[in-house]
Amino acid sequence: MEYTKSNKVVLIGDGAVGSSYAYTLVTQGIVDELAIIDVNKERVAGDVKDLAHASALCAKNTHLKVGTYEDCADADIIVITAGVNQQPHETRLDLVTKNTEIYKEIIANIMAYKFSGIFIIATNPVDIMAYVTKKLSGFPKEKVIGSGTVLDSARFTHELALLTNIAPANIDAQIIGEHGDSELAVWSNVQIAGQSLNNFRTQYTISENDLNQAFINTKEAAYHIIRAKGATCYGIAMALTEITVAILSNQNKVLTVSSYLENNYGYNDVYIGVPTLINRNGAMKVYEVVLNTKEKEQFKDSILILKDTQKKLRNYFIA
Repeated sequence: MEYTKSNKVVLIGDGAVGSSYAYTLVTQGIVDELAIIDVNKERVAGDVKDLAHASALCAKNTHLKVGTYEDCADADIIVITAGVNQQPHETRLDLVTKNTEIYKEIIANIMAYKFSGIFIIATNPVDIMAYVTKKLSGFPKEKVIGSGTVLDSARFTHELALLTNIAPANIDAQIIGEHGDSELAVWSNVQIAGQSLNNFRTQYTISENDLNQAFINTKEAAYHIIRAKGATCYGIAMALTEITVAILSNQNKVLTVSSYLENNYGYNDVYIGVPTLINRNGAMKVYEVVLNTKEKEQFKDSILILKDTQKKLRNYFIA
């Protein structure tokens, strides 16, 4: 059967995160073509066949293939989930050197085929790996997007939904900053059932301790999941899907992705999770939410942690 290419995604990394993302794309009929690349070609072949069988039961058939880097030439989006997994005793920042070495090879292979689409980065530490991708590829900032704190914001919304017995769809709550231990909740902007958090709390009994615990549960969620099952996969797969759809459907959707700051919030030359307008052209506009004094200090701390980590990688970007 002759195949005419339309929306095409190349996935690099077929581990727990990558395969969960691929399954979501296929079952939701989001892309026309999906090529999967991984060093374990046998696993990819098995996944492609398994996903093809799933696709046959879906409303839309997805063209699936065991990919090579040649597939990057005409891809709309490349999603990179490849890298060393976080272990129970490690922070996301502990992975930086190992995964930068892996990315040097991956990005070189991609650029050899003149890829001109949009990168979505999921490998941890995601803010740093998005920065690495921008530097190694030479791409403009709009074309390199990290998954940022999209998942963290979803986790936060989930915790607040449990606490208030309000559906997540009726809660607007954001986590910004590093996708990691220095992330912060923008408490001053939380909206529940159309009301500010403070107004909501005057009508319903929600203690400060309950709110603090909701944030702790959010920040520590990944550690609990990794200890229990070895890796997080479903939540991040849905976060990646949300970003993918925002791009391919030209949604002009605002998500807390990891974006490159250029005099935003008073900072430059760093990727960090902030509300960003996403459409077919990529990460088009960073929105500066109003932060209170405490939140500004927390955001600054997050910036400094990421910048300090970036300094250790300078040698990788010297031609």
